[in-house]
Amino acid sequence: MLLVFGSINADLLFKVKSLPRPGETVLCPEYAFAPGGKGANQAAAAAKAGAEVRFVGNVGNDAYGPVVRELLAAGGVDVTGLGVAERPTAIAVIGVDEQGENAIIVASGANLETRAGQVPDAVLGPGTTVLCQNEIRPEETFALLRRARARGARTILNLAPASPVPEDVLGALDLLLVNEIEAAMAAGHGAAPEKLARELHRRFGLTCVVTLGAQGAVAVGAEGILRAAPLAVEAVDTTGAGDAFSGVLAACLDAGLGLRDALHRATVAAGLACEQVGAQTAQPRREEIEMRLGRCPPPRSDRA
Repeated sequence: MLLVFGSINADLLFKVKSLPRPGETVLCPEYAFAPGGKGANQAAAAAKAGAEVRFVGNVGNDAYGPVVRELLAAGGVDVTGLGVAERPTAIAVIGVDEQGENAIIVASGANLETRAGQVPDAVLGPGTTVLCQNEIRPEETFALLRRARARGARTILNLAPASPVPEDVLGALDLLLVNEIEAAMAAGHGAAPEKLARELHRRFGLTCVVTLGAQGAVAVGAEGILRAAPLAVEAVDTTGAGDAFSGVLAACLDAGLGLRDALHRATVAAGLACEQVGAQTAQPRREEIEMRLGRCPPPRSDRA
């Protein structure tokens, strides 16, 4: 089972010609509502990829809460661990320009009430993969990862958005998933992405996967280095690409696939997510990923 512990939002999407600069107002004809939040996005992506997924987080006692709960459940995610907090449901305002680039503002709301104690010890065993992000209180995420590692679960942290991580938490991870900025934050200094991944693997014994946007991804672990090329797509919206990658990678590992195959499928899923607008609404299903695998070369292997 894949247990996703993290954020859930209501997303308001605005398609604009160009993203506003400081002090500038940009008009567009309409907006769209969609479910979001990194935790919920990754849970939905994993479920669509075929995983058994349980989500733990919080919504508010407001109009948005039941909507995002029902949409996540409709995607095949177990939402019995989704609580109701006094703060309002988190809201994200997302601007997407004509090149598919985005700018996002998030009001965290009920996400700030999510606690590690919502996850019972009974589900944290060797048969569980725990996937966390960084959109709720970090101390709660770190507490759950420590507890999950102690009880034998596989532990994955997507350090997004970037922030410092205690060394004992890095040591409790099986896999750290980061972009270039997040890799530098985890290592405590800047360097080339592959060099940072090598260092994090060596220092903490974890597998480090660094996503590189249009350049694909690189992974460094016990079996050496894997370099994944991206799927060639015409990007419409990059909003959900990172979460699709994370959710599908975790789903594949939870299903018993090796890192190379999991990385291949996650890379394809991220590319497919760029072909449509939104986060959860743009995520591909397992059959769509399988259909496009042949159009993306498998990751190349090198010795570390």
